[in-house]
Amino acid sequence: MNTADIIRFPLVTEKGSSFLQPQNKYQFSVLPSANKPEIKKAVEKIYKVKVIAVHISNFKGKKRHYRKQEGKKPDWKKAVVTLKKGERIEFV
Repeated sequence: MNTADIIRFPLVTEKGSSFLQPQNKYQFSVLPSANKPEIKKAVEKIYKVKVIAVHISNFKGKKRHYRKQEGKKPDWKKAVVTLKKGERIEFV
């Protein structure tokens, strides 16, 4: 698996911007099959920062109905990455 494929996109939310970033923590949506060492290596390689810790949360996809057809949104995984003191990630 390519390290660039593990990180899908950064999650820029109100909670992440106002509460987590002052604590040097950043949120990312990652592949459901990714584990903590792979996520750490991918963030360090892509953003050129030093990662101290990685916390993961799994989310099940919700059921959705469209007319008479039932479907399901995909399962996804969120990673909260803690960086070394003094390092930052700039999202443009």
